[in-house]
Amino acid sequence: KKQIIEPKKKKKTPRRWAMKLKLMIAATAAALLAETVSAQVFVIGNGLGGECYQKTKNRYSSYRNAEEICTRALREQTMTKGNRAATHVNRGVLRMREGNYEESLADYADALKLQPDMGAAYLNAGAAHIYKKDFETALVSLNRAIELESPDLFAAHYNRAIAREHTGDIAGAYDDFVRALELRPEWDLAERQLTRFTVEDAS
Repeated sequence: KKQIIEPKKKKKTPRRWAMKLKLMIAATAAALLAETVSAQVFVIGNGLGGECYQKTKNRYSSYRNAEEICTRALREQTMTKGNRAATHVNRGVLRMREGNYEESLADYADALKLQPDMGAAYLNAGAAHIYKKDFETALVSLNRAIELESPDLFAAHYNRAIAREHTGDIAGAYDDFVRALELRPEWDLAERQLTRFTVEDAS
């Protein structure tokens, strides 16, 4: 039986080092949140919906321009239910990147109204909740994304690992980082996270 051990902590920290240690821990936590993974959803066809997808997938010079394209697509373009749901997700990803988490969550909710079993919407909602540091709610969304076998399943496991670690489930976090790496071999993000864990034989 394997036991996952967190990095060893010294029992006592000299007073002059206490502040530095806290800053290092905070920086590590912030870096972990910054590496949350999102997923875009492909929109079939051309038009503004397709352009919104391309803006979300690729680098864009202006967030305002990219978001406006997605908004115009939802307002002006006649789309299938699937494309409309995908466009909501894509606009949500743009908004999430800018730190507009409530607006992004509203987009993911609208996508799920159109397609209740859309794994990508749950995956991205989980990421937004992580950014908000609402880790318990993030787990609900990410568990559902994994149940639905979201196309970016590796990202769902990776994000759930972050949420699990922040709720104290170290073993579960480790398992999810391992699963993410199995689904996407040689993925540097997952590899880097796993270097933080020490696994010892508990038998």
